[in-house]
Amino acid sequence: METRYLNTLIASVEAGTFSKAAELLHITQSAVSQRIKFLEEHFGQQLLDRSGQRLALTPAGQIVFSKAKDILDKEKELLSCLQDSSSQKRLSLCCTPTFGMAYLPQVLSQFLRVHSDLNDFKFIFLQPQEALRGLHQEEFDLAVVEHCLDQDFTGLDRFSMPDDELLVVAAASSSVPHVDGVMQLADLKKTRFFARRDGCSSKELMRQNLAAHGSGFDDFDGVVVSDDLHFTIQTVLQGNGVAYVSRALVANHLASGELIGLRVDGFDHCRGRSVVMLPQRNEDVLLQEFLECLFDVVSPLWRPQLVNGVTRAG
Repeated sequence: METRYLNTLIASVEAGTFSKAAELLHITQSAVSQRIKFLEEHFGQQLLDRSGQRLALTPAGQIVFSKAKDILDKEKELLSCLQDSSSQKRLSLCCTPTFGMAYLPQVLSQFLRVHSDLNDFKFIFLQPQEALRGLHQEEFDLAVVEHCLDQDFTGLDRFSMPDDELLVVAAASSSVPHVDGVMQLADLKKTRFFARRDGCSSKELMRQNLAAHGSGFDDFDGVVVSDDLHFTIQTVLQGNGVAYVSRALVANHLASGELIGLRVDGFDHCRGRSVVMLPQRNEDVLLQEFLECLFDVVSPLWRPQLVNGVTRAG
């Protein structure tokens, strides 16, 4: 039997409902229900009492629940022993594209100088929800994501880094109206706006800002959807539109004067930036050393501290 069925039983009991268990496991409520049904058919007994507001274990369910925890603990112990006995060092990382372009090369350069014997390193760029889903499914060791400030990190340990500032960027030669780096929404809507695909936190933050002012993307003179940040920045540099991107991503262009960074009057320009991992991985030495390199590059004068799954500034 696959241990995911036992894990689903434990999650259902601890969450109290199938819907909440589905959220924790990042699967559908129907999938949770089907897994519990499979267990009950496999053991030939009803395991859960569904009559109350919260799911409750039947006497048979209490036995299976207790033994399921033992089995999952043994599985974790086995995996830990296998990792400890292996001479190979492996790391799998997922991050959002902005972090990957702005910081990952420096982080990896510093990390690999210390860990030149790293045998297997993988990284992939995904949007926040895709990254968190993959992390829950143990496809990655950790994920670094920029995200909207209301992002749900249930079931994960999180290190919160300083917020990421987003700006409307335009070529220095462009005629986008602004006063002391602040532009009006009416002027923004007259531009050709380069937006990311749905799922990107920069697009979601822009959507929220527009909605707060009774507007939407349909109000722009033109919207270009591109998932290629390099293409977007190069196009904006040529004076062919504006984009809403991280200051960190275009810092060199801003410093050289090729681009100007503008804030929109009345808009929120901050999104969160976090490192997340499964709770059972927060004592992994290799991951901790990777985090040290990451913090040295991103926020050298600031250190987050993880306390009982809650992030505090340290």
